[in-house]
Amino acid sequence: MLLINHSNLVLECGTDEAGRGCLAGPVTAAAVILPKDFKNTVLNDSKQLSEKKREFLKPVIEEDAVCFGVAHVFQEEIDSINILNASILAMHKSIDELSTKPEYIIVDGNKFKPYKDIPFETIIKGDGKYLSIAAASVLAKTYRDLYMNKIHEEFPMYNWRKNKGYPTKEHREAIKKYGITKYHRKSFRLLPEQLKLDL
Repeated sequence: MLLINHSNLVLECGTDEAGRGCLAGPVTAAAVILPKDFKNTVLNDSKQLSEKKREFLKPVIEEDAVCFGVAHVFQEEIDSINILNASILAMHKSIDELSTKPEYIIVDGNKFKPYKDIPFETIIKGDGKYLSIAAASVLAKTYRDLYMNKIHEEFPMYNWRKNKGYPTKEHREAIKKYGITKYHRKSFRLLPEQLKLDL
């Protein structure tokens, strides 16, 4: 698949998030402005890359990018405003972190809210089409994974180092056995047969 730099006319940032479907931990977003001549043959949508390749790409993107920003929105806020709004908020916060203001924003997916007065475009499967969105997807995923590895130490029985908070069979079994932690999203259906959770 050929990933391209979307625009040579404006300062454009790509943005994407990771962790939307997780039962625990934050939703994490990144925004990246790449130089116009940026090329990389390894870079792709982070879901298509092995953890090793993502780890390899992270410092390459950080070094070569014009600028980048990363932001977490945590479980309390996800529960309060819902995951879609939290994902968009995380993307907005990651754009806030950019040291250079973008003139145009390209977003992975089909949902976004206007950011200041900057024009934007939503692109379905954009992380597989445009380099800046692919770069953002890699940073969002690697920064979120680092965070999940850190909180794994506190609650190793959920094995977040491996499942990163996603609803794997093992993660659900641990919830069944140990209950939930402060990192779990209480608004999510944490167990398939769950009607309500005793909090």
